[in-house]
Amino acid sequence: MSRIAYFGPQGTFTEQAARTLAPDDELVPVETTPSALAAVRAGEADAACVPVENSVEGPVTATLDSLAEDEPLVAVAEALLPVHFSVLARAEAGEIRTVASHPHALAQVRRWVEANLPGARPVATSSTAAAAVAVQNGEFDAAVTAPVAVEHYPLRVVATGVADVADARTRFLLVRRPGALPEPTGADRTSIVAAAPNRIGALSELLTELAFRGINLTRLDARPIKENFGHYLFFIDFEGHVAEPRIGDALAALRRRCSNVRFLGSHPRADGVRATIEPNAGNHDFTDAVDWVAAVRKGELA
Repeated sequence: MSRIAYFGPQGTFTEQAARTLAPDDELVPVETTPSALAAVRAGEADAACVPVENSVEGPVTATLDSLAEDEPLVAVAEALLPVHFSVLARAEAGEIRTVASHPHALAQVRRWVEANLPGARPVATSSTAAAAVAVQNGEFDAAVTAPVAVEHYPLRVVATGVADVADARTRFLLVRRPGALPEPTGADRTSIVAAAPNRIGALSELLTELAFRGINLTRLDARPIKENFGHYLFFIDFEGHVAEPRIGDALAALRRRCSNVRFLGSHPRADGVRATIEPNAGNHDFTDAVDWVAAVRKGELA
C-alpha cells in the first residue's frame, strides 16, 4: 500500500480527489500543497494529490510554483471533480453571522451566501476543512466545505450542492518521483514548464513549434521567476504522450529554443478526450520522415 500525501486536513476536495486517484492507498493529510510535494521529494510519501487548476478561479499557483522548484516530480494521473459545496454550521441558518472557508471557495459561493445568509461576514481560512474545524471549535458560525467534510465533522448541514457556477470543476494531479510513465492511450496530456528567452517573439516561437506539429494546447499559464524580475516561466499542457514520435519531436525542439525545460508528466486525460491529429501530423508521418532521412544518409535514395 502506497502513502499518498494531500492538502488537508481531512475533509477537503483534495481528499475526495485522492480517493478517486488512489482508492486503495493510505491517505496522509498535510498542511499545504507544497508540503505534500515536499513529502514525496523527501521519501515520506509515495505520491501527492494536488490541485492544479479550477475552471472559475484559474491556476493553483502554489502547485505550479512547487512543481517548478526543487527536485523534479512528474504527474502520472489526473482527476476532474465537480466543485459543489456543502455549508456546515453549529446553528440554524438565521443565526449565522460568519461564514469561513478557503478564499477560492468563498469566491465561488459569494452570490449564494448573499442570497441565503444575508449579513453573514465571509472569513478566509487555509482550507475548506480548516474552516469546518474552526466552526466545530466555536470560532465561526458556518463553513463552506467539500461534501466529504460531513463524514469528518459533526456539524449541522445547512445546504448541499452549493455553487454559483453550476459546472465548475477542479483538476487534480497524482504526482510521483520520476520513473516509469503510464502507457499512451490516445487520450493523453503532456505537461512542461519552460523558461523562454526574454526577447520579442520568444513565446510565439515556442507555440509555433507545437503548431507546426499539429499539437493542440490545453493550457498555458505564466508565472514570474522569483529571482529575476520581468522574466517568466511558462506552464504548457498539450495533447499527446511523450512516447509518441510527434510529441518527442516537439519536446526536442522546445528544448533547443529554451534556456530550460522541465518535463512534468504524460498521463491519460480524466475527460477521455482523444488527441486531435491534423493531416500529415500523425505519429506515422514523423516516423516515415525519420526513416526517409536515414535512408538518404545511407545513400539508398536519390
